[in-house]
Amino acid sequence: MKKSLLKVLVLGLIFVPFLFGMASAETLKIGSMGPLTGPYAADGNDIKNGVLTAIEVIEETGGIPGYDKIELYPQDTACDPKQAVAAANKLINIGVAGVVGAYCSSSTIPASETLNEEDIIMLTPASTNEKVTDRGLPYMFRVCGRDDDQAPAAVKFMKEALKVKTIFIVDDKTTYSQGLAEGVNKNCVKSGIKVLGHDHVNQGDKDFSAILTMAKRENADVFYMSLQNHATGSLMAIQAKRMGLKAIIVSQDANYHPNFITVAKAAAEGVYVTYGYTDKTTDAYKEYEKRFTAKYGEVGAYGTYAYDAATALLMAIKNAGSTDPKKVKAELMKLDFQGASKHIKFKANGDSGSAYIAYKIENGDYHPYWAPDRGFWK
Repeated sequence: MKKSLLKVLVLGLIFVPFLFGMASAETLKIGSMGPLTGPYAADGNDIKNGVLTAIEVIEETGGIPGYDKIELYPQDTACDPKQAVAAANKLINIGVAGVVGAYCSSSTIPASETLNEEDIIMLTPASTNEKVTDRGLPYMFRVCGRDDDQAPAAVKFMKEALKVKTIFIVDDKTTYSQGLAEGVNKNCVKSGIKVLGHDHVNQGDKDFSAILTMAKRENADVFYMSLQNHATGSLMAIQAKRMGLKAIIVSQDANYHPNFITVAKAAAEGVYVTYGYTDKTTDAYKEYEKRFTAKYGEVGAYGTYAYDAATALLMAIKNAGSTDPKKVKAELMKLDFQGASKHIKFKANGDSGSAYIAYKIENGDYHPYWAPDRGFWK
């Protein structure tokens, strides 16, 4: 009789906490979105791995009270709008507290509208099209810069540093690349740089002989490549060199990636790209770089922004003591810290700004070359 009573008491001690919601802490679920397969996979996996690195740091420093684990649910968008919406719906069904992504603006814009319907916070580490934060979505944030900041910075660089008079522009008709190319076109007209041509290629193209023949015939001072990713950029740079294109090649942030140099090799030498400045001497960057390279290899550009985006999201959830989107947003707006990529402080529209500078590829690496506010770096 006593043994039976003891069993009842023991079982009660085991099960009562579950009945009253006092079981072990739950898992905090967050999502990421980016191209994990296809030609843009390197950038998408950098984003995923940047988020994983942020989770590692947060968990090592005590985690988030109320949660025994932070779980990432990475989704492949393949830079396709329909697949991005499907990925957003999947993350909604999983019950994520926030999303870091996506990469292509053409994916981020429709996916963010789907997530917004369920009041899910989204922070993009890579989508620079102005519309991302100009639509007034209350839970849309951006850690990288904007095309309407990058375009004038690029043209100012070409005008003042390169002192060019003519330009030929090419884009691949994506939301991001075409929007940036149009911005460069408009700013060239304003600044007095003559646009000798603005033409297009298609995503997935491998042979650029037609567009390069046209550019060579126009004989512009600058050949401006606005392309969705570095895989296309490296092929175009290689073919431009083989064809004997004499124009200076200037490109944009999508070609700020070690794989561009790895693939293009000698054809990358002397190419200029614009990208948001990251001070690699800060403790925040050094710590991130050490962790990232130990697990995932060479740091890719958007992994750093993804790390800061995930850090901001997790800090806000921790500070809010809740995953309630209104409370988390309020805490996001209070953040003011030195991230790995830059100083993080969000504006009312969800942007965080970016100081675009021009890098020059020399000896197989990107070197700061010119900045709008200081001129030549050296």
